[in-house]
Amino acid sequence: MSSSLKVHSELKAQVEIFRAQITSEAEHLVASVFPQKLLELDKFVKEPILNVTDLKEIHSEIKFKVPEPILFTNSHDGLDTNTKKRKLEDGVADENWQGGTKTPMMPEGMMKCNTKLVDLIERVKPEIRTLIEKCNTVKMWVQLLIPRIEDGNNFGVSIQEETVAELRTVESEAASYLDQISRYYITRAKLVSKIVKYPHVEDYRRTVSEIDEKEYISLKIIVSELRNQYVTLHDMILKNIEKIKKPRSCNSEALY
Repeated sequence: MSSSLKVHSELKAQVEIFRAQITSEAEHLVASVFPQKLLELDKFVKEPILNVTDLKEIHSEIKFKVPEPILFTNSHDGLDTNTKKRKLEDGVADENWQGGTKTPMMPEGMMKCNTKLVDLIERVKPEIRTLIEKCNTVKMWVQLLIPRIEDGNNFGVSIQEETVAELRTVESEAASYLDQISRYYITRAKLVSKIVKYPHVEDYRRTVSEIDEKEYISLKIIVSELRNQYVTLHDMILKNIEKIKKPRSCNSEALY
């Protein structure tokens, strides 16, 4: 009984084409795209939009006026404000009556986001997605270069595994940046809802400004980290390119 795994020649040829495509794309990323992206992001970090000295400039005015105090009673204009449906004399519920608690309406129809931060976020998010996609391609390339498991002569293999681990770490950190942006929107929305519900409490308004300032600083740090990750990966792979591409002196690995 043969211990080898037979693979159809046509499928094997297609897999080899895929390997060649991954290799070509990954080598282009490391040699050309990574240095180009780090220079672009370095230029981005130095732009005026990310170097605002007075953080009050990125504040967004909350256009919700403090209403006049209103005294609520159990009855208004002869209407029962009980949340339960009124019932007719025969005990049948009146389907035409809408009960419930009144909610305040926004004068402008909708509370706007901080447009300055939204514009900045829309510039940063594509950069985060690009890093994740490029890291995934390079990681696949290095993984395909790892030879079969053997005793001894595994120093080059350990370098490959370390490179894959670094690429995986960068992917995870970049994905966490997207989660951070989502949490900012959710947190800010909850605070704005509190302002609508409690317009007389100034602390909620100040907290929104604090959240905006914190997000602005975080976005600048994210752009800096994206640049640094491109630099680190480019440097790490170039310094170890010989061991990454040929981890063993007699490298006869094959996919099958």
